Amino acid sequence: MSDKMHNIIFIHGLISSGDGFKGQLLRKTLPGCLTPNFTPYSPEKPLKILFKERMAQLIPIIEEKIKWIIIGSSFGGLMATIFTLENPKKISKLILLAPYLSTPLLNPKIYSPVNIPVEIFHGKNDKVVPVKQAQKVAEKLFTNLIYKRVNDDHTLKKTVKALNWENIIKN
Repeated sequence: MSDKMHNIIFIHGLISSGDGFKGQLLRKTLPGCLTPNFTPYSPEKPLKILFKERMAQLIPIIEEKIKWIIIGSSFGGLMATIFTLENPKKISKLILLAPYLSTPLLNPKIYSPVNIPVEIFHGKNDKVVPVKQAQKVAEKLFTNLIYKRVNDDHTLKKTVKALNWENIIKN
């Protein structure tokens, strides 16, 4: 498989969907990018249960093929991170958007750091996911990490629109 033949998937955040702003933009910008919808968020459902349900939906999609580029946003960034840590040989690159990494759902101590390319974009004005804590966790987990703090908020709408996605995928 050549480097240009990657499978690309976008994993949406907690209260979003694969049909939200980022999913639509990525489908348009990166033809063939999968943007599945996972179990919707419900405040009555504990995050741990929702996480397990969503991972159970993600794994069959990703297991079919090798060499994925995963783009994960917020809670989807947590899912992408844990899948990558558990299956590093299946991932060629990880791109995280304001990833929800400082959570009891992720224990960095139980994972060995992985050396795949990881690029993280996190808004300096993020009021949902603390930037410093997320960056500390990312630095423990990924040895080939670029962590970009951008002038944006948690949605990263300005940043996602402005990024050259084709270049990010290629490099």
